[in-house]
Amino acid sequence: MKAVLLIDFGSTYTKITAVDVEEERILGTAQSFTTIETDILDGLNNALAILKEQIGEVEFSERYACSSAAGGLRMVAIGLVPDLTAKAARQASLGAGAKVIKTYSYELTEGDRKEIDQIHPDICLLTGGTDGGNKENIVYNARMLAETQQDFPIIIAGNRSCADQCQEILKDKQTYICENVMPQLNIPNVEPVQKKIREIFLEQIVKAKGLSHAQDLIQGILMPTPSAMLTAMKLLAKGTPKEAGMDDLVCVDLGGATTDVYSMSFGLPSTGMVVLRGLREEYAKRTVEGDIGMRYSIHGIVEATDMMRVSELSGLSEERCRELIDYLGVHTDVVPGADDGELEALDYALASLAIEVAVTRHAGRLEQFYSPMGISYLQTGKDLTGVKTVVVTGGAIIHTKRTAQIAAHALFDPVDAFSLKPKNADIYVDRRYILAAMGLLSTQYPETALRIMKKELVKE
Repeated sequence: MKAVLLIDFGSTYTKITAVDVEEERILGTAQSFTTIETDILDGLNNALAILKEQIGEVEFSERYACSSAAGGLRMVAIGLVPDLTAKAARQASLGAGAKVIKTYSYELTEGDRKEIDQIHPDICLLTGGTDGGNKENIVYNARMLAETQQDFPIIIAGNRSCADQCQEILKDKQTYICENVMPQLNIPNVEPVQKKIREIFLEQIVKAKGLSHAQDLIQGILMPTPSAMLTAMKLLAKGTPKEAGMDDLVCVDLGGATTDVYSMSFGLPSTGMVVLRGLREEYAKRTVEGDIGMRYSIHGIVEATDMMRVSELSGLSEERCRELIDYLGVHTDVVPGADDGELEALDYALASLAIEVAVTRHAGRLEQFYSPMGISYLQTGKDLTGVKTVVVTGGAIIHTKRTAQIAAHALFDPVDAFSLKPKNADIYVDRRYILAAMGLLSTQYPETALRIMKKELVKE
């Protein structure tokens, strides 16, 4: 047996997964409250004690970790036009596993500068202009950032013609010049920026968030947790030269505060009557719905839909739904018990609507217009209608018998005929919450991680 320990230092829980890479199987999983305020190792040791009760004494030959503790990797993205460079900057940040606190477009105002100081991001991404295009905007914004009081790394990834000028303006800040996130109109180039974000995370953010205490115990904090998830999904979809993947897929991670959606698909128009509008999106896409969550963002679900739909799906009166939602918004640690039918019904409704909203926002849309050839369509975002696999995870999905019914809300609904959500997809559930761990494992054992995922994911 060759045992490997995979650790996820989360904001609330430290989750661990033990794997035997020789037999390609999960030995056990455990979790404990994260102790970032005291010593990160306390929570880890508590989880290890729980794991030991399950599988006994195990000697781990390797240990790897990811982290979203202490708020995760918090970023601010700045671009020129909302639908172009600003969107490319946001796309690059999210794809690197960051939590994008705010995206700014056009020229920063004095109020924006003060807001960035208040946010105090871990990293700021400064973009703007295609190569050889607009210079004025990014140079102006560099001058505004030079006046910020807080100290944070700044990645300059805009018009290459003025990158050196921006770095000179920001000479009192810690800066990194990177390739333009959009060197040509509508053609994103996010991988170089994502690589740089991960490098800064490893070099600085781990230390700043107190995670370096764990470095002696493990080989290293390899990446932010969302990046580990994205890595796992990319592997599951594309496979390796030695092991086939599952092709294009969508994954939904439903949490207490946010709902993350991942899609592995180019999502280009599927018919000749559809024209792609705006920025072409990356094959591996991640979005974060910060207003949609099962507890901390529970009111956001209602605001994105309405109380009547919550009532219809749960079978409870609107008044009772409102009472329970207000209660859960304060008592965020409450979960339905075995005999708590009302809470179980409410959680079913909330989880269903959270997934419905999150995937609808993530997927592309069609807009009808008339051309000399008749009715045609403009596509914004990805066409995911042909995706055949939807993977779901998260506490509200794992700990329920109605997983398939909840997950079905990720699929196309004729009521919203212009949404490009998957039409006929199989549902798989990550019941043991191993996906981030498999993203970590794949950095060293890709075929093993892929085969474990294919065995562990349960088809509903």
